[in-house]
Amino acid sequence: MFIRTPRLEIYPDRIQQNTRQVVELCHQRGIKVAGVCKVVCAHPAVVHAMQAGGVDMIADSRILNLQSLAGAGINLPTMLLRIPAPHRAADIVRTADISLNSSVSTIAQLSQAAVFFGARHKVIIMVDVGDLREGVWPDRAEEVVRGAASLPNIDVIGLGTNLACYGGVIPTVEKMQMLIDIRNRCREATGLPLDVLCGGNSANLPLLAEGGMPSEINLLRIGEAIILGRNVLDRSPWPGTRQDTFRVVAEVVECERKPSVPIGSRGQDAFGGTPEFEDRGTRARAICNIGRQDVIVDNLEPVDPGMVVLGGSSDHLIVDVEDAQEKIKVGDEIAFYPGYGALLAASTSTYVQKVVLEN
Repeated sequence: MFIRTPRLEIYPDRIQQNTRQVVELCHQRGIKVAGVCKVVCAHPAVVHAMQAGGVDMIADSRILNLQSLAGAGINLPTMLLRIPAPHRAADIVRTADISLNSSVSTIAQLSQAAVFFGARHKVIIMVDVGDLREGVWPDRAEEVVRGAASLPNIDVIGLGTNLACYGGVIPTVEKMQMLIDIRNRCREATGLPLDVLCGGNSANLPLLAEGGMPSEINLLRIGEAIILGRNVLDRSPWPGTRQDTFRVVAEVVECERKPSVPIGSRGQDAFGGTPEFEDRGTRARAICNIGRQDVIVDNLEPVDPGMVVLGGSSDHLIVDVEDAQEKIKVGDEIAFYPGYGALLAASTSTYVQKVVLEN
């Protein structure tokens, strides 16, 4: 059967294997796992693989993605990762069991929606311990927890933080202890148990594996380490996981031998950049039917180690195939392993067909 290109191939059995490996590590140390599926737009095959691999809940940053799981046979609690927009409060309460918050005024909107629907909504108060993305500053945590806890139909279940994202700050014992200390102060000030301490994301796994994670941390939000089997601090393979969980496949629409350096006076390219070129002589160059509108071209690794991604335009990807294992011609398919950014773009692009390949 012909499967059109470009396409994103999904291997759920491999994702399930990765999930099991990561979940086992976390569960052995008393940590629950929220499987983060936002990079693949909560594709059902991936979410089912995470569920089969043992995650405790499903997390996504987009309300629409969580809504798409309704009726998909997912029976796990759901978490909204992105700080809620106040005007989406009704959608959030109807869609997510838990949301991450840093604003009492927004939680008040969630409270009103929960009262209207006769529901209870759980919130985790995010605290910024240095990465400078979301979260209240530590000296305001008690005030925010107290304000949120006073609202009807809202259950403040704990605190969380985020690291190694915007600022690239690495999770350490000191950062985790800071979160624990803030939780303890909030407990004393409010009388709430605040049992959940969400220490971060995939970036926390090295600290956990080294035995440095404090026992009070009991929830992590894990995406890339499961989805792509990567240590997000340096993108090295995470022990016991596979990195061939996805492939981007494109079709060759032109293959010609051409010089390596453009000929003539040059200005900016179509995206406002001024690219540099290495003179490698005359080489075989394949043009594929995928481009920057579909994928981050610099974040693609050819499956064939003899090929090199040279760049791309909106619609085309240019690959040096001079040293390919087999001679490339028009109509052939070239496969790539996507990095996180490339996978995110390919998953989001409506021009890329998603194909699930079992076993």
